[in-house]
Amino acid sequence: MARKLEGKIALVTGATSGIGLATARRFAAEGAHVYITGRRQAELEAAVKSIADNATGVRVDSSKPTELDALYAQIGEEKGRLDVLFANAGGGSMLPLGSITEEHFDDTFNRNVKGVLFTVQKALPLLSKGASVILAGSTAGSAGTAAFSVYSASKAAVRAFARSWILDLKDRGIRVNTVSPGATRTPGLLDLAGPDAAQQQGLADYLAAQIPLARLGEPDEIASAALFLASDDASFVNGAELFVDGGQQQI
Repeated sequence: MARKLEGKIALVTGATSGIGLATARRFAAEGAHVYITGRRQAELEAAVKSIADNATGVRVDSSKPTELDALYAQIGEEKGRLDVLFANAGGGSMLPLGSITEEHFDDTFNRNVKGVLFTVQKALPLLSKGASVILAGSTAGSAGTAAFSVYSASKAAVRAFARSWILDLKDRGIRVNTVSPGATRTPGLLDLAGPDAAQQQGLADYLAAQIPLARLGEPDEIASAALFLASDDASFVNGAELFVDGGQQQI
């Protein structure tokens, strides 16, 4: 059986753990050579080792355009093109209105909005005709969450990017879609509860109770959705937001 990304060149940013790492593994298993990025070298090297021989790690902070320039220069020199881009790097923390600081706002928007914008814009010279661009959204971008307004606003901005970019890129046949996970069992999610294991389990149980399937998602399940959007199976899917949330935002 033919693999879905045979011979493709892919980039997954923020891929040292969680959804990004699961997606990079899936892309590689489906035949792509996968570039992955992360901000911490040791974790990056471990992630590359866990994927396959067809993976390359580059230490990059996606909120810093000069580091993105160096990343794309390396991909251009080594492979000459990019067929799939998953702008996954990002994150956030919780602060209620009244406690939000300028530093909190800047950190969240630099990672989730500025980083995504320049990750995609700086990739344009390398993106092949008909390439697939996938943006990491979130159910938080379309629902209210206490103490999470800055993160939620940043993910709503990501969703808006996709709607406009498909018009900017229509002459090149480049598809831009958003994958929006619900609560997913990743280190980033559980860390919102702090380092205590009992508190982390309490958060997981609370979130699972809000989901019709009554459980958290797993990173591999989000990776399956990203693979669909990356592949020719989604050749007529463009500008869409694909919720992978167990029904969380459908009720």
